[in-house]
Amino acid sequence: MKKIITILCLTLLIVSCGSSKKVTTKKGKQRTVKVDRKKKEKEKEKPVGVVEEDVRKETPEVYANKTEEYIAVFSDIAKDEMIKYRVPASITLAQGILESGSGQGRLSVEANNHFGIKCHNWEGAKIYHDDDASQECFRKYKNAKYSFRDHSLFLAERKRYSKLFDLEKDDYQGWAKGLRAAGYATDRKYPNKLISLIERYQLYRFDADVLGKEITTNDKHSVIKGDTLYSISKRYNISVTELKELNSLEDNNLFIGQILFVKPIPKDY
Repeated sequence: MKKIITILCLTLLIVSCGSSKKVTTKKGKQRTVKVDRKKKEKEKEKPVGVVEEDVRKETPEVYANKTEEYIAVFSDIAKDEMIKYRVPASITLAQGILESGSGQGRLSVEANNHFGIKCHNWEGAKIYHDDDASQECFRKYKNAKYSFRDHSLFLAERKRYSKLFDLEKDDYQGWAKGLRAAGYATDRKYPNKLISLIERYQLYRFDADVLGKEITTNDKHSVIKGDTLYSISKRYNISVTELKELNSLEDNNLFIGQILFVKPIPKDY
């Protein structure tokens, strides 16, 4: 009998270890509900707003076109090259955009070669590509930044480009014209193409960043609620067709915060 009483006492002692609270039912009767005190304490320790697993994902950056994306990716490299070698960042980016097809050309995709630099005693990896002649030898880089460095050295170490470094550091028009005059390109429209890209995408702002200058720009529009292509075209005196072509838009859909270029491209581009 004593043994049974001892077991009952132990059972009651174990049950009473958890705290409890009384709950009144609809009929007015009370019943006891067991509360896990340790669980309660853990919930208090958890900061407000913290979830067990954060499933939120960062919204990917949205660009108007591949060129805008190219600029975002390589503008810092171009600025670094300007600091080290005095080649305007605007010129470097414009040449990269033009010669690599905004990073979509074969040499840039398969060889990280953004400026069409040929082998010329190159001992590194190579790629063969049709250019002025069939299957010419071009340099192949592990990283695109080395292509930008070679571009800077190509201009800085050749005497025929030396006069360009006497220009104002942000004289992109002088550089664009001087490059062709020095024999960098045979296309008579090459200077205009560079200048058009620089002004269309405001690449001169990167020169200003390096030189610590302030500039004002007004050839971009940030879409707000109620904007349509028609209303934007009227505001900036540009046709809807040209506005769509300028921003590589396939339809008339816009989203709030979208950046649109609203400055027409010169006719000789």
